[in-house]
Amino acid sequence: MISVGIDVSKGKSTVCIMKPGGEVLSAPFEITHTKSELLDLINIIKSQNEEVRVVMEDTGHYHLPVATLLVDNDIFVCSVNALRMKKYCSQSIRRAKTDKIDSVHIASYGIAYWNELQSIPCSDDIYKELQLLARQYYQSVALLVKAKVNFSNLLDRVMPNIQSIITDNSSNSKLTDFVARYWHFSRILEMGEKRFISDYCKWAKKKGYRMCECNAKEIFALAQNGIPVLPSSQSTKIVITEAVRVIHELESSRDTILAQMQSFAKTLPEYSVVREMPCIGDVLAPRIIAEIGDVRRFKNQHSLIAYAGIDAPPYQSGSFNATERHISKRGNSYLRKTGYEIMQSLIKHKPENDSVYDFIVKKRCEGKCAKEVMIAGLNKFLRVYYGKVTELYDNLEYCNLTA
Repeated sequence: MISVGIDVSKGKSTVCIMKPGGEVLSAPFEITHTKSELLDLINIIKSQNEEVRVVMEDTGHYHLPVATLLVDNDIFVCSVNALRMKKYCSQSIRRAKTDKIDSVHIASYGIAYWNELQSIPCSDDIYKELQLLARQYYQSVALLVKAKVNFSNLLDRVMPNIQSIITDNSSNSKLTDFVARYWHFSRILEMGEKRFISDYCKWAKKKGYRMCECNAKEIFALAQNGIPVLPSSQSTKIVITEAVRVIHELESSRDTILAQMQSFAKTLPEYSVVREMPCIGDVLAPRIIAEIGDVRRFKNQHSLIAYAGIDAPPYQSGSFNATERHISKRGNSYLRKTGYEIMQSLIKHKPENDSVYDFIVKKRCEGKCAKEVMIAGLNKFLRVYYGKVTELYDNLEYCNLTA
């Protein structure tokens, strides 16, 4: 057996080829992440007369070009958790650290844990694209939250308390549209009450919002009593209208990405099964599928739970046995975030005859705190998800065999 340790960095990698007993077949050498040099590495690997396994540290996205090309050429590749690799390397008495030394350590890890190495699966392109879109979706949402906080702060300085009368929601953008048109209390007061009420009603009708003179009168009264901090100047108008534009563009970006995610997710067999699960709609379904990916890559439901980082590993030493354990948080943080949103939806809507919600209620009755209830509920949800989707694929495979 031969272990190829690859220490990956941005744009380049250091490679060490090792046999059992620490015998280095090839002194550590450097390659760039270009197709030609990676193909040369593939030829070296395939020229070996023994079984070869490539081991590399999970480095975010830097290792992906190398891993993808190797896997596509039918080479066994194992991506090791960075924390686990760090602990293995720290066993050395000497604390020297260079790319060459790291590649030797990684190759040595491959020899030491040869039978435990798990190859990177050839993921379906749909799952890859779904996760890519999901990551960008979270970025858009995060930017949108920041933009709305900034917008709210600006409103407090040009239209204080306007959000007590007009708000945005998931179905419309009434507040931002209103601010884009009127942008400052001074502008409303300059129009006069009658003209403003008439203009407001025409604007609301054109935009498809509820047309109500009472609202217009309430807004005008608020403008009369309000104390804007920023002047009614051209600079203020630019800042406000730009803040509105940014929100609208981010909302459009988020919706475009989500629509594409839904389009991809609907082509997968498990989509209909996931959608039938209580409180999972067209927004949460593609997101949870994107983060879990192909459920068949998990050996069992416990592997999926560990992947989510909500497992609580046992801690026992001698006569001591820890009773208060914490979740590892070493898995997919995006999966945990999406899972917690599903738990919040279940708690809010209280679906009847649902095993996950019933489990949440049970944990509440046991006196568990809110956080423990959420974690327990998500644990149960992932077990149910794994069972239902695995059963679906087992049935499909059986039908294909008997067809």
